[in-house]
Amino acid sequence: MTQHTVEKTSVTLLGLGAMGTALARAWLAAGHPLTVWNRTPARAAVLAAEGAGVADSAVEAVAANTLIVACLLDDASVEEALAGTDLAGKDLVNLTTSTPAQARARAEWARERGARYLDGGIMAVPQMIGVPEAGGYAFYSGSPELFEQHQETLGVPAGTTYVGKDAGFAALHDVALLSAMYGMFAGAAHAFALIRKEDIDPTSLAPRLADWLVAMAPAVHQTADQLRSGDYTQGVTSNLAMQVAGTPTFLSTAEQQGVSTELLRPYFELMRRRLAEGSGEEDLTGVIDLLVH
Repeated sequence: MTQHTVEKTSVTLLGLGAMGTALARAWLAAGHPLTVWNRTPARAAVLAAEGAGVADSAVEAVAANTLIVACLLDDASVEEALAGTDLAGKDLVNLTTSTPAQARARAEWARERGARYLDGGIMAVPQMIGVPEAGGYAFYSGSPELFEQHQETLGVPAGTTYVGKDAGFAALHDVALLSAMYGMFAGAAHAFALIRKEDIDPTSLAPRLADWLVAMAPAVHQTADQLRSGDYTQGVTSNLAMQVAGTPTFLSTAEQQGVSTELLRPYFELMRRRLAEGSGEEDLTGVIDLLVH
C-alpha cells in the first residue's frame, strides 16, 4: 500500500436474501474485504464470483472479521445462526427486522458474550441500497462507540441515522415510520375505492392525491409540538369539534359509493371518544393519548 491508500474495514455478512445481497454488493463495490455466509450456499456462490470470501459456516464467518453484520429473516434466525460462534471482542450489527424488546434482549445477549452491539432498521428497499441519490438510510441504536467507529463503513450501503444508546430505539423508529406509511396506504386505498365504480381515471386522481398527502405531511410537526407542550389547542386550524361534525359526510359518501367504511370508522370513533372527554377546541392530537394503554 502507498501512504495515500486507505485500508477499508473488513466485513462479515450473515444472510444473503434480497437485502443482504444488496448490502454485500455495495460493500464489494466500495472495496471492502467481505466474508459472507448464507444458510443456502448457492446464494453465496454468486457473490464469490464478485470477490467475496465465502465461509462454510457461521462460526467460520464470525471468526474471519471483527465487524459482523447480520441481515437474516427474524430474531430467532439470528440466535440460531450465531449459536456456537465466539463473539468475544466482536462488533455485532444486527440489521434483522425485530421488535424493540427483541433488540434490547439481543443487545444484552451479545454483551454477555463479550460483544458490542448495534441494532439497525433499514428504511429502504434493496434497489435503493448502494444508490445514495435514492435516499435510503438505516436507523442505528445501541453502542455509541461502535457506531462512531464503523459509521463510515455502515454508511456505504445507505445513509446512517443514530437514534440513541437504547438498543430498541432503531426498531421502534423503524416500526413507527412504517406504521404511518401503512396508515397512508389505507387512506389512499379508501380514496381509490370511492372512485372505483365511476368514470374517473385513477391515474388522474393519483397526482392530486399525492400532492394533497405531501401538503398535509407537515402537520406532523405541529402534532409533535403539541405533544411536547401538552397544549393540544396550540396552533389549531380545524378543531376537533368541527372535524367530528364532518365525519358523517365521509361515511355517507362511502356507503353511497358502495365502499366499506371499515378503514375510516375506527379513527372516527377515536375522534368522537376524544371529543366526549376532552375539548372541542383541541387538534386531533388527543387521539394519540387514547391509543396509549
